[in-house]
Amino acid sequence: MTFLTLSHLKKSFGATQVVHDFNMAIDKGEFISFLGPSGCGKTTVLRMIAGFETPSGGTIEIDGKDQTSLKPNQRNIGMVFQAYALFPNMNVFDNVAFGLKIAGMPKADIEARVKEMLALIHLEQLAERFPYQLSGGQQQRVALARALAPKPQVLLLDEPLSALDAKIRVSLREEIRQIQQKLGITTVFVTHDQEEALSISDRIVVMNAGKADQIGTPFEIYNRPTTRFVASFVGTLNVLDAIVADQSAGMVRIGDQTLAIRETIPAANGSPIQLAMRPEAGSLAAIGDATVRGQVTSSQFLGSVIRTRIAVDGKMLSFDTFNDPGVKPPVVGDTVGVKIDPAALIVLAD
Repeated sequence: MTFLTLSHLKKSFGATQVVHDFNMAIDKGEFISFLGPSGCGKTTVLRMIAGFETPSGGTIEIDGKDQTSLKPNQRNIGMVFQAYALFPNMNVFDNVAFGLKIAGMPKADIEARVKEMLALIHLEQLAERFPYQLSGGQQQRVALARALAPKPQVLLLDEPLSALDAKIRVSLREEIRQIQQKLGITTVFVTHDQEEALSISDRIVVMNAGKADQIGTPFEIYNRPTTRFVASFVGTLNVLDAIVADQSAGMVRIGDQTLAIRETIPAANGSPIQLAMRPEAGSLAAIGDATVRGQVTSSQFLGSVIRTRIAVDGKMLSFDTFNDPGVKPPVVGDTVGVKIDPAALIVLAD
């Protein structure tokens, strides 16, 4: 059931339009990530939902009620910022209790709710500590608890993990997802980190130049990107030149090999097209069985995966293979063949 509706949202700062006719329907309890590079408009959309920015056009509805002209304190929304934003002169307990005190909740109810929130983030034993006595990850947990304490209808997170080190980021994003699922709260998460978005989202909005280039599940976004921007921004992308051999049969020619691909080909026979593929869609093969052949320019050992870069007809292609202790990785300068899974090839129509 649709719970948060963004209809024809626009935002301009002076003569510069940073959000263009943004539309989205978000279900109750859904975890949505806005993913994109700096300046793409993702945080501006989040701030309009929160009420910190006024839309230049369009409407925002929560549970069927128009929120567009309401001030931030008139919307039942919880917000977690990138820079923790904890009150340095208050201990953990008082930071979490702050919104409840402002709302005039009775003291006994405040104490019970704060204890519930601290148990949720596993920091009950640190209630008397001040922010400077906490690690970055602990401070962000407190900020999350403070945002959730008033029981908001929607939780907004603006790159909450970007100031943390890699290991803490992974553990905390998993914790945020578990808490969100436990509470069933509708959540919008802004990030420029594709791994974060892919790992915890129900759906992802990939934004580019103020527009949603694609909205879909992590599986759809990664495996079936609909624009060149999405294909190149999410994950590593290889681009292959091909010729349409038989448009009606889905046949293309790459080098001296003809393949049948799953995608619809929007070009006539004999036309040049470009195909995209992920690094894991290819495997090293004997030269005679290979789809493409090239010279190894680098071989990176990444633990469970070995990434081999190969020069093919003037282009650099990357291929990932699982580490096999019994198989020696390719050596720089070797001529190798790569067999490509035709089903994994994506036509770049734009």
